Amino acid sequence: MPIPQFHSRLRVPASGSLRLRLRLPLRALVPVCAALLAGCTWYHREPLAPHDTSTSVATLERIQIDPATMPLPELAAHRFDPSDGLDIEEVAMLAVANNPDLKLTRDDLGIAHAQAFSAGLLPDPQLSISSDYPGAEGLTRAFNYGLSMDVMAIVTRGANKASADATYVKTDLGLLWQEWQIVAQAKQLFLKARFQDETLPLLEQQRELSRTRYERMAQAQREGNLTEDTLTAALTSYSDARKQFTDAERAAEQTHHDLNALLGLAPDVQLTLTSDNDSAPVDDATIDAALTTLPKRRPDLLALQAGYEAQEQKYRAAVLSQFPGLSVGFVRARDTSNIYTSGFQINLSLPVFNRNQGNVAIEKATRQRLRDEYQDRLNQAYADVAHMRADTAILTRQLQQTEAALPDADRAAHHARQAYGDHNFTLGAYVDAQSAALTRRVDVATLRESLAEERIALQALLGAAIPDAFSSDQTFTENHAN
Repeated sequence: MPIPQFHSRLRVPASGSLRLRLRLPLRALVPVCAALLAGCTWYHREPLAPHDTSTSVATLERIQIDPATMPLPELAAHRFDPSDGLDIEEVAMLAVANNPDLKLTRDDLGIAHAQAFSAGLLPDPQLSISSDYPGAEGLTRAFNYGLSMDVMAIVTRGANKASADATYVKTDLGLLWQEWQIVAQAKQLFLKARFQDETLPLLEQQRELSRTRYERMAQAQREGNLTEDTLTAALTSYSDARKQFTDAERAAEQTHHDLNALLGLAPDVQLTLTSDNDSAPVDDATIDAALTTLPKRRPDLLALQAGYEAQEQKYRAAVLSQFPGLSVGFVRARDTSNIYTSGFQINLSLPVFNRNQGNVAIEKATRQRLRDEYQDRLNQAYADVAHMRADTAILTRQLQQTEAALPDADRAAHHARQAYGDHNFTLGAYVDAQSAALTRRVDVATLRESLAEERIALQALLGAAIPDAFSSDQTFTENHAN
């Protein structure tokens, strides 16, 4: 078969001028490709950990927490030192720094930051290259080079960027609100653990008293000196005391589990909790003042405001997208007859059927839902505070009444102990007097613990001062509020 003519023409320039012409474009592309590769992110694999990474005792001793990173003023002014045990503020600081759920929320914040960065980037221009090789002799290879830009992506960029920024602020404030809730949970679990440490010895003492009475009465019944029904009553009392102690033990174990899980600690870590640091009462004037500015102080309400602003911008972007999609570019071409042309191209979508009306309706309906969600949350906040105030008043009265009755119970137990020691009191009456005093002490401790937890919950509902680190978020929501 004879060799085709176009192959023979490729071998004509022996001087290498054709190779030179081919190398020049390639050399020009080298720095362009190098610049593009330098700006790229390289992939690095990060495998999952195959073991438990919860904080152990050894790790806990090495943990250092900067108070300046804490979300509340009382924590920012406290020093973290686990060497001498943990007080209520140190437990709250450890929860903020080491809680697993907060770590996930901070990861979400990183995603929101990346999305805000992505929304602010300009769209890349589009380069199109085509080439035609003629099948007949005497004609020139044709080419078509085009460079275009999506104009509508630039038009909607402002709204998309504003929406992404508002979403980032929403996530940031949501993180702050979650930190406040974690602080409240940590303090409540601290109080519960301290309450259980206080009441378990009392319940154990009550159980032993009931056990002693039952065993003495059982011996008397075997000797024929006691009736069966009296022994049955003693057994019932002993069973109740034993069940109450066992339930308290299980509750203490559950509290230990919940506190370790909240703090991100391994199950075998046993914390040494020091002091009670009972929450101070919140007076009515402080509550009324806090309610006045509640929408500007509580991070969850500020986060909902930022979320509403993000949706407002999405709705605006959807409205802008009703206009025809437009991309503009420039074209340089050569046909097979070796004629060069330069021009431009416009791609325009015709808004005849769709016109983005579906997305506009979706974003508008979503905006209405977020508006209702914010109002519902605000109304619920006022209702929750009112409920907490009423419940706190009831607990305060109950505690005062129970504390007022405690001295009489203690005196009766003391007199019963003396009389029993002088053999002037029966065992049953002695145990009843001691159990009554112990029960009263448990009741006082229970009411104090409930009241302290209630005060912590009320303070969390009212919201403290917004830290300086989040002042820009607060300013953002205030500037974009309706």
